[in-house]
Amino acid sequence: MKVLVIGSGGREHALVWAIRNSRRVDEVVCAPGNGGIASAARCVAVSQKDLGDLLRVVAAEKPDLTVVGPELPLSLGLVDEMRRRSIPVFGPTRAAAMLETSKAFAKRFLQRHNIPTAAYAVCTSQQEAHDSMDLFHAPVVVKADGLAAGKGVFICQSKREALDAVAGLFSGELLGAVERSVVIEEFLEGEEVSFLLLSDGKHVVPLVAAQDHKRIGEGDKGPNTGGMGAYSTDNIVDDKMREWLLNHVAQPTIDGMAAEDAPFVGVLYVGLMMTARGPVVLEFNARFGDPETQAILVRLESDLVEGLEACVEGRLSETEFRWRPGASACVIASSEGYPGTYATGKAITGLIETFPGVQVFHSGTTLVEGEYLTSGGRVLGVTAAAGNLESALGLAYDALAKIHFDGMYYRRDIGHRALRSKHGLL
Repeated sequence: MKVLVIGSGGREHALVWAIRNSRRVDEVVCAPGNGGIASAARCVAVSQKDLGDLLRVVAAEKPDLTVVGPELPLSLGLVDEMRRRSIPVFGPTRAAAMLETSKAFAKRFLQRHNIPTAAYAVCTSQQEAHDSMDLFHAPVVVKADGLAAGKGVFICQSKREALDAVAGLFSGELLGAVERSVVIEEFLEGEEVSFLLLSDGKHVVPLVAAQDHKRIGEGDKGPNTGGMGAYSTDNIVDDKMREWLLNHVAQPTIDGMAAEDAPFVGVLYVGLMMTARGPVVLEFNARFGDPETQAILVRLESDLVEGLEACVEGRLSETEFRWRPGASACVIASSEGYPGTYATGKAITGLIETFPGVQVFHSGTTLVEGEYLTSGGRVLGVTAAAGNLESALGLAYDALAKIHFDGMYYRRDIGHRALRSKHGLL
């Protein structure tokens, strides 16, 4: 069969890699792909912002299955249009993807369906935000309502700082686009967990859990990024907690979306804070996370394509996933200046090295006359799986030591919380 993957980042490289491992797949096409993906799939040009162009590629390629990686094509209604044309596609409709594309919708949905989440206020003006701020104690969280590529969350140490963030979102100064509404949210303390699950609109199957590292600096300091690394271990979520999350968060979310005439088919990313009062939902994503996908898929032993097809065909309850025991880790190598302004076009060396036990997923690269060049803020996701987290991290960092581009930066403390405890998180 022929599979088309939409997207151009590290997540899509990991998806292409896992899909190629399926015995049922003869050809993988990626639109638009990147320099590294080009070594594993045929890449075709497309604008991910243009629904018509995306549909043009689908019509030209005639894939047996399309997998939508990033959130923007989902928000444009790509899945809706493909379903109207009876083209098999893995991903939620535009209405179902609102769990990610609107923080306000997600918070109200969680409240409607009695799924645990932080106290919040949705504000459509600075005055409303000012009035609502009295309901919260500092620190307080301010979130852009719409898509922000992982950069729309601001943890503010004072109410004055929070109001400045609100003003920056409404003016467009912070994200470059004017927000029509913002979410003010209670600050929660605890460990964050990324809990991903597949759904066919009725049933859910969990993937192994992971933890992301969003801050740019070591020790979780500095501004939020799209993710500087992630790890997955057997005991981030134990069997009892997994069952609780399935029964009290995952299944109620899928049932709630179906009840609201927006059945969710695809992968649901549940961002959790494990607080003293129990798990609380921080956010939803309507697609695979990045870089969690890299860490998760290197642990997958069963056929990813079979699981994706089962979602599309409504038979997920018949599907089982097998996972490699132990741990995995993904460390992101980024451009100097990220998540702010950064230069591109830097030559990358060391990628021709062989790294046993390591997969190097490309996030922001181009291939020019046989040479890999940087083309994004996050450039590479160096990923390894092993019997334990220390070994997985050792493999990843050993490989990173042999890779170089001017200004290359990566955190050297991925997995530091788990390493301190010597046990997962829970």
